[in-house]
Amino acid sequence: MDINEVFRGGARSVEFLDRINQASIVMLDEAGIVPHAIAGRIAKAIAQVIAQERGSPSPRSADYLEYEPRLLAVAGPDASRLHTGRSRQDIASAIARMNLRDGLLQECEALVASRGKLLELADRHQETIIPAYTHGVQAQPTTFAHYLLALGAALGRQTERLQQAYRRINQNPLGAAALATSSFPLDRKRLAVLLGFEGLLENAYDANHFAPVDSSLDVASALSIAAIQLGQFAQDIHAQYSEPVPWFMLAAGELTGVSSIMPQKRNPAALEQLRAQASIMVGDMQTAFLMAHNIRTGMFDYRTYDPVPSARPLQVFKLFQQILDGIVVNKERALAEVKADYSTTTEIADALLQRADVPFRIGHHFASRLTDYGRAKGLKLHEIPYAEAARIYEADTKQALPLSETEFKEVISAEYMVFGRKGTGGPQLAEVKRMLADERAKVATDIAWLKGSSQHLAHAEAALDQAFAALADSAAP
Repeated sequence: MDINEVFRGGARSVEFLDRINQASIVMLDEAGIVPHAIAGRIAKAIAQVIAQERGSPSPRSADYLEYEPRLLAVAGPDASRLHTGRSRQDIASAIARMNLRDGLLQECEALVASRGKLLELADRHQETIIPAYTHGVQAQPTTFAHYLLALGAALGRQTERLQQAYRRINQNPLGAAALATSSFPLDRKRLAVLLGFEGLLENAYDANHFAPVDSSLDVASALSIAAIQLGQFAQDIHAQYSEPVPWFMLAAGELTGVSSIMPQKRNPAALEQLRAQASIMVGDMQTAFLMAHNIRTGMFDYRTYDPVPSARPLQVFKLFQQILDGIVVNKERALAEVKADYSTTTEIADALLQRADVPFRIGHHFASRLTDYGRAKGLKLHEIPYAEAARIYEADTKQALPLSETEFKEVISAEYMVFGRKGTGGPQLAEVKRMLADERAKVATDIAWLKGSSQHLAHAEAALDQAFAALADSAAP
C-alpha cells in the first residue's frame, strides 16, 4: 500500500480542500496577487472540477498534487497560480484542523446530549438509595442521582476540555507555506475569515510542525479521559450483574443478550460493548501520541489529514446514550443491598460525637466491634438487638451507651444517613436539586456554545460561497 494513501483523506478532507482552494483564489484576487481576469477563470475552473468530482463514482483525493492536474486540464497552465505562496504542508495543516474542529463539534454535541439524558435519569432517582463502593467493597449508601451527577460533572469537564481544544484548534495555518511563508504578501487573516478560523497560527514554523502535534494530542487527551470515565461507569454498573437479583438492569431487548446455551442467562451486552469500545477508543487516542512521539519536526509521521477520527468517539457516546435510555433500577433491591451490609455504621460514630460528645475514635472502634459481632452471628446491622449493642459499648468504654434504642435504630438507617448529610455536594435532596440545576445550566450554556460555533462556521461558509461565486461569474464566457 502506498503510504500516501493514509494522508489523502476521506470525503470531508476532499471537501475541505475544495473550500481551501476557493478561499485561496478569492484572497489572491482581492490582494492583487493574481490578476482579476485570471483569478476569475481559475475560480470558474475550480467550480467545474468540483462539479465533475462530485458527480464521479470514483473516490477523490485531498492530495493537492493529485488535484492540480485536473484543474490544469480545465484552465491551462495559469491555473497553477492558485498555488501561489502555498505548500502541501500548510494545506495539509489546514485540512487537519478543519477535520479536528468538525469532529470536535460533533463530539461535543454527542457528549452534551449524553449529559442531558444523564440528568433526566438523575432527576427520576433523587430518592433512590444505592450502595456505593470503595476498594470494591460496599462503603456507604448514597443515591443513584448523586452517583449520576458525579459522572455528569466529570463529563462536563471533558466537554470543557473539548471546547478549550476547539478554541486552540480553530486557528489558521494556511499561508505559512512549508515553514517560512513566501515572498508573496498573502493575506492570512483574510484566509482565516473565509475559512471560519478565529485567528492565526502566527509563527509559520509552528503552524505546520509543532501545532499539528499538540493540537491532535489536545483532542486525543480529552477524548481519552472521557472514554476512561465511561469505562468506569460500565464497570460500576456491570458489577451488579454478579448478584442473583441485581438492583440495576438493562431493559430487555437489543441492550441485553440471551446465552446461546443457558436459557435463564441474561447478558448485559451493551455494557460490555461500552466498556470494550471505550477501551479501544483509548487505544485509538494513544495512536495519536505514538505517531508524534520521538520524531523530528518536518517528518511524515504526524501529517495525517484526519489525525483524530471522530467515528469511534461518536459510536461510544451514542452507545452510552442508549444505555441511559435503557436503565431499569429496582429501588427495593438496591435498598436491600445496603441493609444487607454494614455501610451505615459510620453514622454511629458520628452520632455519638454529635449527640454525646464521644470522641470519634472511640465511636469508630465501637462501630467496628459491632460489625465484627454481627457478622460473626450472621446478623445484619438492623438485626443486632439493642441490648447487645449496649453491652458491647459498655464492655469497651465502661460507660452506658448514650443512644436510646429509638435513636440507635434511627442513626443506622440508610435513609437517615443519606438524607441527613450536611456537606456541600452530598446526596441530601437539597444538594442534589441544587447540583441538578447547576448541571442543567451548564448543559444549556454548552448547547449555546455549540449553536454559536456552528453559526460562525455557517456564516463564514456563506460569505465564502458568495465571494467565490462572484469571482467565478466575473470570468469571461
